[in-house]
Amino acid sequence: MSGSHGNFATLGGIPVEACYGPEDAGPPAPPPGQHPCTRGIHESMYRDRLWTMRQFAGFSTPEETNRRFRYLLEQGQTGLSVAFDLPTLMGYDADAPLAAGEVGRCGVPVSSLDDMETLFDGIPLADVSVSMTINSPAAPIWAMYLVAAEKQGADLSRLSGTLQNDILKEYIAQKEYIYPPRPSMRLVTDTIEFGARHTPRFNPISISGYHIREAGSTALQELAFTLCDGLEYAGWAIERGMAIDDFAPRFSFFFNAHNDFFEEIAKYRAARKLWAELMRERYGAKDERSLKLRFHAQTAGCSLTWQQPYNNVVRTTLQAMAAVLGGAQSLHTNSLDEAWALPGEHAATLALRTQQVIAYESGIAAEPDPFGGSYFVEHLTTELARGARQYIEKIDAMGGMIPAIESGYPQAEIARASYEYQRRVESGDAVVVGVNRYRGSDAAGPEILRIDSSAETLQTEKLRLLRARRNNEESTQTLNALKRAAETNANLMPPMLDAVRAHATLGEICAALKDVFGTWEERPHI
Repeated sequence: MSGSHGNFATLGGIPVEACYGPEDAGPPAPPPGQHPCTRGIHESMYRDRLWTMRQFAGFSTPEETNRRFRYLLEQGQTGLSVAFDLPTLMGYDADAPLAAGEVGRCGVPVSSLDDMETLFDGIPLADVSVSMTINSPAAPIWAMYLVAAEKQGADLSRLSGTLQNDILKEYIAQKEYIYPPRPSMRLVTDTIEFGARHTPRFNPISISGYHIREAGSTALQELAFTLCDGLEYAGWAIERGMAIDDFAPRFSFFFNAHNDFFEEIAKYRAARKLWAELMRERYGAKDERSLKLRFHAQTAGCSLTWQQPYNNVVRTTLQAMAAVLGGAQSLHTNSLDEAWALPGEHAATLALRTQQVIAYESGIAAEPDPFGGSYFVEHLTTELARGARQYIEKIDAMGGMIPAIESGYPQAEIARASYEYQRRVESGDAVVVGVNRYRGSDAAGPEILRIDSSAETLQTEKLRLLRARRNNEESTQTLNALKRAAETNANLMPPMLDAVRAHATLGEICAALKDVFGTWEERPHI
């Protein structure tokens, strides 16, 4: 087939023909719920249970974020998702010199068990699913969460939620790493092993393509690199001595929901198909839960514009619909003001209402896979799966994702894609409404949520009081025990839990591990 397609000749590098027919769709995929689950992981999908509406939130202090959590739950949100501030993401306490000026600015500061308890005050952790977007310091933050749940009287085996804990994508895209790749992978494997034994309903990792896409990748690169990361984590757990079906059912994924509506739907379908095939081909997985790719989606933050910010409501709605039509298990919808600041309460509520309108008024939830059999979507699904396999084979030939990262390969691929897209925006070949076309006059900006320095002052004083009242000798002993364990092959979660119970802080725990593991500085790759 051929034809004139103007600016829409390709989607993510995949040529798009003028018309598609039965010969383009390929053999029909099995019904939803059947291997390889291209059409959805459950037979009935949203007819029986809607996706979890999990709005990302965190700012200022644990007290302020706790109030936002309670508000969102009152508004009908069905799961919590914690955004941590930059010092916490980098393993620093709020009173560290390098934390100055950043405390509470882009998320909630959590430096101690006290902060974690305050964050979830009045929220029963045994009954609420909690997602935490934390990576390099994921293990100590999770330890704080588990001890906070213990202190509430919760049975750890009942806890449900997700720890992002995806360190590989940090080296690839987001750059919030602390330790070198291999000791970081040891920490991830420790949490996977501990979770399989003690928290069977909690996902110890959420393998994230979201940040890869936010860094400028194509949909195809997001798909391929994310699945490569998943294969790497599975390989490390197996090398630890775990059986694939003991841990793979608790692997979860996190994808971007971007603007190319049909490409995004096809991306999710291709991800399910490929993961099911790879789990069976490479690792001999037999449990059907190991074969089913479950994913959270978040609408594309990088697509939001500060110009004409109310256009962002439309973008978010289209992106959310693509995620739902693609079969997401949970969803976050971005707020219209996020190109300006952290979401205000009104904007966050509107973002949640967007999901609720889609769920209850659009009729989308009535059919498990509305685009199943679409000539165009089936063709895109096949092409994305084929292209992703080519990337995976290339990375396999390099020895896996860690050697690929050390050589700079995925980073360079993303940089090229990002540059090409920006070049197209600046030339006008890629239209961004309100930015390079239909600019007109900007509407008034949204009301801005402002975070002042009082959060840093308050959190610093909390840490001073904590160190004054805790048993510092006991805390030091637990940190020394953690360092000794890090020098062996022992699982580090038990000594980390002991350190948290002794009120060691996040910064102290991360510093103890730095003494053993060292730190990582990325080398430039030309």
